[in-house]
Amino acid sequence: MTEPNAASLVRKLWQYCNVLRDDGLSYPDYVEQLTYLLFLKMSEEQGSEAIPAKFSWSSLLNLDAAAMHRHYTVVLSALGNCGGMLGLVFSNARNKVRDPAKLRLLVLDLIGTMEWTGLSADLKGDAYEGLLEKNARDTKSGAGQYFTPRPLTEAIVECVDPRPGEVICDPACGTAGFLLAAHRHIQAKSLTLTRAQRRHLATRALRGTELVEEVARLAAMNLLLHGVSGSADDELPIVCEDSLHRRPRAKADVVLSNPPFGIKGSVTYAADERSAARPQDDLTIVRPDFWVRTANKQLNFLQHISSLLKPAGRAAVVVPDNVLFEGGAAALVRRRLMEMHDVHTLLRLPTGLFYAQGVKANVLFFDKLTARSESSKPDLWVYDLRASNRFTLKTKPLQRSDLEEFIHLYRPGDIQGRATVAASTSSSDRWQRFSKDVILASADCRLDLVREVDKGPSDSLGTDRIDEISRLIAEDLTRALHHLALVSPRKSAVRYEESE
Repeated sequence: MTEPNAASLVRKLWQYCNVLRDDGLSYPDYVEQLTYLLFLKMSEEQGSEAIPAKFSWSSLLNLDAAAMHRHYTVVLSALGNCGGMLGLVFSNARNKVRDPAKLRLLVLDLIGTMEWTGLSADLKGDAYEGLLEKNARDTKSGAGQYFTPRPLTEAIVECVDPRPGEVICDPACGTAGFLLAAHRHIQAKSLTLTRAQRRHLATRALRGTELVEEVARLAAMNLLLHGVSGSADDELPIVCEDSLHRRPRAKADVVLSNPPFGIKGSVTYAADERSAARPQDDLTIVRPDFWVRTANKQLNFLQHISSLLKPAGRAAVVVPDNVLFEGGAAALVRRRLMEMHDVHTLLRLPTGLFYAQGVKANVLFFDKLTARSESSKPDLWVYDLRASNRFTLKTKPLQRSDLEEFIHLYRPGDIQGRATVAASTSSSDRWQRFSKDVILASADCRLDLVREVDKGPSDSLGTDRIDEISRLIAEDLTRALHHLALVSPRKSAVRYEESE
């Protein structure tokens, strides 16, 4: 029997979701139930003794639909009280399949018909990632709201270039997209990994933290299907907790992250007890490693990532526009970030990349300075992918080709050579450098930098750009007129006749 490809496997898994939706099961609920059943089936195939026999995959078989439904509920409750990977995957797990016949369909006709352990890690992992992406696309909220497109994730990872033996961390890992992109990158770039390097990559290289329990279990399963598991001392690759609540227990060589975009959090983080002194109803957590008191999530994640990085560590973080220009706490965070790190690259992203509409985001690349390292490099390079670009999730999704020029100009592994290359070649008009001294000398240390355009007529706004703006305005006007016609078609017709 030939091995299916990832796309066909995703289609097969997703077809059953349409059947179960009739039972009131949502997309996220369906993916969650698949995760439980896949874990049970694979544990059985591998001969694992971690799951007691009375709660194993075999214990579900040879039962009629009603008995299977009752026993499955007992299995989930029992395994949720275990520790380690079992506790992570099954914590607070509930049977949300209400129809016993449909549960039996999942167990016997879908999961049970395939030898999952025999499938390659690439196939299993890619199929599960495809399922998570489809879930994010169809859910349009919750865990999928800021699902990072795979071409963007892979381009960021290629630029940061994680290496064998390094620890890669994502303090807001979601379903582990960045971590797995780093895993693929190391495998592809290092075809001759030693046994020790392979063991490290499978057990200790990837570390993620996720606040939402349901998403953390999806991340753990995603890693597991790609051949990544905890170490022998039960150190798990995914931890379910709030990253910001405590100082990092261990440092990382590389941090890759797309933190949540909500501006105001329910918790304020302060650098010391004095700045934490507030009324009793104000929930404040003291983080001595932080620079400023704020409840802004993005600013707190930037402070946390700085603390998480080892000296000379590398980071790439997705941040919304407000982080680049707001005053107050944001200005102080930007200044401290530039003083303590080599903030060398900013990628400005267009809208239409994320499942939350209208999000304006950027990727900030920086390296942590060491006591012995030379001072931060003098320039910040900005690549403006936003200008003249418009993407949508369905009709014009972001492709790898859209990022090729940025990767080429970024020069992974040779950032020092940028200036020489820029001086010797006609570099892209999207690519410009700015003096860090000038930025640091400004009051708010703003990073919402745009390409400077000369005043001369030859360098004015190009015809192509004017045409693009005109097209977008025309599209917006057409949509507005269409909506008006739907709301009041008769009035619209009367007005049209009068205008004639």
